[in-house]
Amino acid sequence: MTKLTFKTIVNLYFSASDLMVRIVLVFFLFTASLNLIGQSQIASPKILNYSADQYKSGIQNYAVTQDKQGILYFGNKEGLLTFNGRYWNKFSLPNLTGIKSVKVDSKNRIYVGGEDELGYFFPGKNGVLKYHSLLNLIPEKQRTMAHIWNIAIVRDEVFFRSLSCIIRYKEGAVNVYKPDFEWSFLGNVGNKVYAQSKDRGVFLFENGVWKPIPGTSSLNGTTITSVLSYSKDIVLFSTMKDGLFTLAGEKLTRKPTGLDKILLADRVYSGTNIGTDWIALGTASSGLLILDKQGNLVQRYSYPEGLQNDNIRATFVDSNGSLWLGLDDGIDMIAINSAIKYIRPNRTNQVTFTTKVFNGRLYIGSSNGLYYTNLESGKTDLSLSKGEFSKVPDLHGQIWNVEEINNKLLVAHEGGLFNLNEKGINSLYSKSGVWILQPFSKVYPTQKVIAGAYSSLQLLNFEDGQFAPSTTVNGLNESLRFLVYDDATNIAWASHPYHGIYKIQLSPDLRNVVKYTLYTQQDGLPSTLYNYVYRVHNRIAIATEKGIYEYDEASNRFVFSSFFKPYFNNIPVIYLKEDNDGNVWFVTRAKEVGVVELTEEKKGQVTYFPEIKEKIVGGFESIYPYNSSNIFIGATKGVLHINYDKFKQTKKELGVLLGQVKIIGEKDSIIHGGYFTEQGSIVARQARKSIPSLSHDQNFLHFEFSSTFYNEQSNVEYSCFLEGIDKSWSPWSSKSEKDYTSLPAGKYTFKVKARDNSGLESDPVAYSFVITPVWYRSLWSYILYVFVFIFLISRLLKWQQKKHIKAQERLHYLNQLERDKTEKEIIRLKNEKLEADIDFKNRELTNMVMHLVQRGKVIEKIKDELAVVSKGSENNGNSANFKRLHRLIADVEKGEKDWEQFNSHFNKVHSDFFKNLQKVCPELTANELKLCAFIKMNLSTKEIAQLMNITPKAVEVARYRLRKKLNLNPEINLYGYLVQILEK
Repeated sequence: MTKLTFKTIVNLYFSASDLMVRIVLVFFLFTASLNLIGQSQIASPKILNYSADQYKSGIQNYAVTQDKQGILYFGNKEGLLTFNGRYWNKFSLPNLTGIKSVKVDSKNRIYVGGEDELGYFFPGKNGVLKYHSLLNLIPEKQRTMAHIWNIAIVRDEVFFRSLSCIIRYKEGAVNVYKPDFEWSFLGNVGNKVYAQSKDRGVFLFENGVWKPIPGTSSLNGTTITSVLSYSKDIVLFSTMKDGLFTLAGEKLTRKPTGLDKILLADRVYSGTNIGTDWIALGTASSGLLILDKQGNLVQRYSYPEGLQNDNIRATFVDSNGSLWLGLDDGIDMIAINSAIKYIRPNRTNQVTFTTKVFNGRLYIGSSNGLYYTNLESGKTDLSLSKGEFSKVPDLHGQIWNVEEINNKLLVAHEGGLFNLNEKGINSLYSKSGVWILQPFSKVYPTQKVIAGAYSSLQLLNFEDGQFAPSTTVNGLNESLRFLVYDDATNIAWASHPYHGIYKIQLSPDLRNVVKYTLYTQQDGLPSTLYNYVYRVHNRIAIATEKGIYEYDEASNRFVFSSFFKPYFNNIPVIYLKEDNDGNVWFVTRAKEVGVVELTEEKKGQVTYFPEIKEKIVGGFESIYPYNSSNIFIGATKGVLHINYDKFKQTKKELGVLLGQVKIIGEKDSIIHGGYFTEQGSIVARQARKSIPSLSHDQNFLHFEFSSTFYNEQSNVEYSCFLEGIDKSWSPWSSKSEKDYTSLPAGKYTFKVKARDNSGLESDPVAYSFVITPVWYRSLWSYILYVFVFIFLISRLLKWQQKKHIKAQERLHYLNQLERDKTEKEIIRLKNEKLEADIDFKNRELTNMVMHLVQRGKVIEKIKDELAVVSKGSENNGNSANFKRLHRLIADVEKGEKDWEQFNSHFNKVHSDFFKNLQKVCPELTANELKLCAFIKMNLSTKEIAQLMNITPKAVEVARYRLRKKLNLNPEINLYGYLVQILEK
């Protein structure tokens, strides 16, 4: 009977025409050949799970793609999902159908296909994605097309596939291509677009025409699910249920693989290239299969390895080399390109204390036994080795240390010390647990080994090619978990986290402790607690809470190490390990893992690995630097593997994205959706004309930002700065959001930058905005205020001017009053003087008149006396003398000299009297004027008569004639009239 091989079964499957025969063969393949599947890699990269509860949308995800900024897009059951590393957003189609296909063109337009709907999302003015339907470009009769299952973009020509048609969109125009039966696939490799028509083979789009590819009819009856690059001129088709095929020109060839039993029994929904050597296939129930070009299994990821489920509908490799999976329930990310991976020897995720590579095997000492796996030869990176872990029988419990000494594998166990060989385990010490092993010298083979046990120091002798059972070193009963032996001085240094540092002087045969000294804080250590002893660079180094210390023999004290200071300074280190290149790996009290480069090229450079922080075993740290490509670190769940060479070679271009900017209020509103646009294209920086202006009550803002280092989000920190408010950049923090409240009016620019664990900083991204003031603080208000101020100032100036004028007028008035008063006073004084002068002159005039009157009286008396005397002397001859005297007296009475003198005095006292009087009555005679003067002086008739040398009767007649000349009525007083004449 012919042996039924796997290859024979596959050939029978493809040659069988009966459906039942195929079903039986598939069942046989799946049940009888499970052992034929190749082994997976021993290590797995980080896997991140995103559930529907996290991204707040439907559970099923059908497509994945990425734009130039690094933002990821997922075709989800409820719409389009976007993810920038920290924040998820969902955008729905107008008809609220699911999105089965997503692609991004060179202009960052996100093309999507739903049910009876196709179009693209592109940011609006506020940076929020907005949907633009292309359905209206399709003839109305052809708009019913059910689901758009595939999209292909070549040179900005966009192809949409539904079962009923393929739609080509270019420069605003569409072409609709109908198949003979139905289109079952569409995809592209490079600039070539392929499509499959049911029962008509594969077509290639050339010069606007779908051309059938001869030789592809063998794919009839099956469905292509992806077309991938295989080599320069060869493409690879994955099919849903019939395995893989290569197409070289017009030659289609089935591609056999070591996984055909799965590919024939399960459904393959999707495929993608991982670099140039690997291919990833997403299946319906077998998880993710990664194959090399030869068809060998590289790795398999399914639910046990960390996926949320095994039904994978979409696969995509992002710009960082990470693999994204659209699942039937959720989204997963596999850091397939990461230099850090995880080795789990069993499914219980046990704590790991030690790791060792020995004789082609990897040994892992855990909290419950020792596990091992065979390593593939020729693998530089041992994590890529395929294998399955087995547990060493009869060795249960905690494995503290595994060491290779003299080509023997010694195991320090909680139950003692064992030698592991091909025959099994050989006990070397079993009274108590053993922590650590230290060879007597580095010379191979070393003849003696000391071991730190739970309560003693043990000595192992190497005799006849074997280790003999240990003997106890007498003189010290102490738990010695940290132990270093110095063969030059025959001294063992040990540390106890709670007691201090032991200096143990051994006898020459190493069987006895000659002397031991305990060093504490009093001996130079920064503290008695938490001191750990290691050998680094051939020095006895004490890791303390304040850096590295060394023993100074001259002073018999511990001093701060000048050798390690430039690298560690005061870092609280608890673990040190030197690798083969002289670099020092360390763990801090905060469980940070790092390495100090001590090579000449990068001396002193410190690199941290924040992604593994908190994952190491606190208090039982273990780092095993096998070589620069294989660093093993004990972890709480298995072993962490670091390919340090790959880690250093990984080129990082750290960028930061500004996500949504929201106004915080009773209802949050988005003012920026995460995209900057200018002239119809997405750009990296905000355009000046797109700076938003916010009202004064929109001054509570929330900023979101992220980095597209998706598999290193825990390593990324951010720093922010708001120009106009902040005085400096904020401290680095893993927080990816920032709030500002009660911002005053003004122009602001928010800036954010990112950095990773290596200190690499991104360029900052900026977002400017303006908060307008309240209406009474607006520009127009201030302009109005200026005008009002100017108006008020002008009014004030005018008021001041008027006030000044009034003050001047008042001052002038007061001055005038003062002048008038002065003038009046002067006039008064003058008047008083004049009056005094007039009074004086009046008195003179009166005196003069009185004198004249008196004289007249005297003359009258003289005349009377002469008359009497002359009568008595007429006979004496004296009559002639008397007559002469009478004539002389008459001449005196008639003389004008007295009148002239009177007239002169009268005019001085009553100026212009005679002029005014003559103006009134020019006909007045001299005697009448003289009479008026006498009347003006208010002289009596008798006095006037004496002065005028006439009788009183004549005076009366003269008065009568004067009144007549003056035309005075009888009732007018002549005196009063003459006084008025004087006042004119």
